Amino acid sequence: LAEVIKAFGAPENAQRMDEARDNACNDMGKMLQFLLPVATQIQQEVIKAYGFSNDGEGVLKFARLIKSYESQDPEIASMSGKLKAIFLPPMTLPPHGAGTGGVAAS
Repeated sequence: LAEVIKAFGAPENAQRMDEARDNACNDMGKMLQFLLPVATQIQQEVIKAYGFSNDGEGVLKFARLIKSYESQDPEIASMSGKLKAIFLPPMTLPPHGAGTGGVAAS
């Protein structure tokens, strides 16, 4: 888990993630389209050395394993939170009382 987090900090991977974030423009659907595949590839590159398959299923197994240890180990829980913060955007709430239903008036 520490190596995965470190991999996201590598300059070339940070650049790939920044480009994917820019393409997604804080749109959750676009995040799934652009950011998630890049994040998955970066994780795959690290976890394959630990016996996980080099595909999306390997990343899912890795994520489930981390989840199973979060409640037992505060350090794993902390690192898991850091990993999620890397590729899950902070969700911003719309202004309270906007009342427009998110539709801009022109």
